[in-house]
Amino acid sequence: MHVVITGANRGIGWALAERYRAQGHGVMGTARDGSAEVQLDVADPAQQAAMADQLKGQPVDLLICNAGVYLDKGHSIDDYPAEMWAQSFAANVTGVFLTVQSLLPNLRAAGGRIAIMSSQMASHTRAPGGSYIYRASKAAALNLGRNLAADLKADGIAVGIYHPGWVKTDMGGSAADIHVDQAVAGLMERFDALSLDNTGCFETYDGKPHAY
Repeated sequence: MHVVITGANRGIGWALAERYRAQGHGVMGTARDGSAEVQLDVADPAQQAAMADQLKGQPVDLLICNAGVYLDKGHSIDDYPAEMWAQSFAANVTGVFLTVQSLLPNLRAAGGRIAIMSSQMASHTRAPGGSYIYRASKAAALNLGRNLAADLKADGIAVGIYHPGWVKTDMGGSAADIHVDQAVAGLMERFDALSLDNTGCFETYDGKPHAY
């Protein structure tokens, strides 16, 4: 299996890449800072085109859209500059779409699967206030994934959207509920179970359907 993982230089993305490699799969990771196999700012069309050229003709069995930012963590309502909104949506939403768009020929060649990392914070059932940008961008990523699932089903491409859990990473913080290994093990089971029968699903890392 050939797996492409965005944001593979740390946290969940790095751990997924290591686990898939250990299982003998071919893995290509991307990172904005150049610390993975491919340097990719997911919001940069030129870098997306360069990645597509590099992978031209290679089927991609699984694309994991993991790259993302949480720039407004801990910010108060009066500290939300417009640029923070633009940067966050560029990475968390536009970047997902551009990555799928860039690798669509590769995914079609494999009848591949797409896994999009969203968050329980995208759900209308979890709206306690705060983190406005992150919540809104992850809700948009969820909506994007649902619509991609509808459009790509005819191509044989399944799309799943996932909440990885509140994970002890740089983004999740030390107070989070679960360790990276637990999240990754659950996510890999979800990706394995993704098919055209459940395309468009929004699930937690441990297999529970999540309310939209």
